[in-house]
Amino acid sequence: MAGAAQAEGVLPYRDADAVARGERLYEATCATCHGRDLQGEPDWQSRDAEGYLPAPPHDETGHTWHHPDAVLLDLVRRGTAAVVGQGYQSRMPGYAGALTEAEMREVLAYIKSTWPDRVIAIHDRINVEAGG
Repeated sequence: MAGAAQAEGVLPYRDADAVARGERLYEATCATCHGRDLQGEPDWQSRDAEGYLPAPPHDETGHTWHHPDAVLLDLVRRGTAAVVGQGYQSRMPGYAGALTEAEMREVLAYIKSTWPDRVIAIHDRINVEAGG
């Protein structure tokens, strides 16, 4: 069972209560930019007039699932610019202090729970390869 837990990472995406809490938090905290249906902003891969990338989708069409849980949590915790570094600019703030670690995991669990099974399987493999 430890292998399955490692593959699934640290997001409680199979826990219906955690997913429901995460959905409410997502709607209150993330949907304004990333979309109520996780669709992201239009033309999210092209910089806007100010040089920022629009908010990406969190559904299977985006790149969220390309990152292991630890990276996703760090992005939510500290914000994109802090994680990427090297002067990278992003409108994605960090939510440390605004959300607890458990709440961050629940938001990400909600997002992951919406992905197709094939994407979840790939993401689980990414977690294993990342060591967590």
